Amino acid sequence: MFYLHTKKQYTNNSGYIILVSVLVVSAVGVAIALSLLLLGLGSSRTSFAVEQSNQAKALANACAEEALQKIRDSVPFEGSDGLALGQGTCDYTVTKQTAQNRTITASGAVGTLIRKTKIIINKITPAIQVVSWVEVADF
Repeated sequence: MFYLHTKKQYTNNSGYIILVSVLVVSAVGVAIALSLLLLGLGSSRTSFAVEQSNQAKALANACAEEALQKIRDSVPFEGSDGLALGQGTCDYTVTKQTAQNRTITASGAVGTLIRKTKIIINKITPAIQVVSWVEVADF
């Protein structure tokens, strides 16, 4: 009698498991790296916009100070002018309300960002008296 011996074939699946595990871990790592990159880019854009906004506000205040100096130099001053400083520009307008009252509107622009300031003066002589100095959304 003949006995047929069949060889038992053992399959070793551990190589496939390691390969799939490496692929999954790599995919998770790439996803984390991509999210960190995008968060960093968004944060960089936000801080750049904040910096431009602060520069625009400083320009608006610089123009307002220039307008106050013009009023101090010439009490009947009324009109508008502008300045170009650094990477932006600003414009101001002085409007006469009464003999001693003036309104100054100033705006500073850097890139696409614009900040506006409105100043109300109720006395010019002997010293300029500012009643209100506020940042406004529009004039």
